[in-house]
Amino acid sequence: SREEEVWAAGKREKKPRPESWESPGESRASREEESRTMPKNKGKGGKNRRRGKNENEEKRELIFKEDGQEYAQVIRMLGNGRLDAQCIDGIKRLCHIRGKMRKKVWVSTGDIILVGLRDFQDEKADVILKYNADEARSLKAYGELPDNIRVNDAEPLNEEENENDAFFDFEDIENVIEEI
Repeated sequence: SREEEVWAAGKREKKPRPESWESPGESRASREEESRTMPKNKGKGGKNRRRGKNENEEKRELIFKEDGQEYAQVIRMLGNGRLDAQCIDGIKRLCHIRGKMRKKVWVSTGDIILVGLRDFQDEKADVILKYNADEARSLKAYGELPDNIRVNDAEPLNEEENENDAFFDFEDIENVIEEI
């Protein structure tokens, strides 16, 4: 219908609409429906694309420690970009994850890291680099890391614990049952 109701001076009049307002085959209902739908995505992706893919998964050159640096294993994550780490030199240090690594390199408990020691605070250090499992195994093979460090475990090594404490023998259980 090409007529439109117009209120003029209190009277309802029907007035013809120009043909240019409607294209053939397109009704007013379909135009209104289009205006209610979401716009099409014309961009290149959302938040996750802007963060970028972790493309540095490729083989990178193994970085050894220098003066003022030490290898360490993460004991506990503290939050706010900080963690407790047991350094290879035997000192437990509070470490701060540098800004370049935050939200890009995820550090978790048991990871092998390279820390930069502070001249003015011996109990604190800064995380410089996180080694992946293959790199940590290579460091162990080169003799940079001691043999008692477990590379691919989530839990750091506690030297006081005996490895056989958690295991039991079924013969021991049978002996206990026979005694009862």
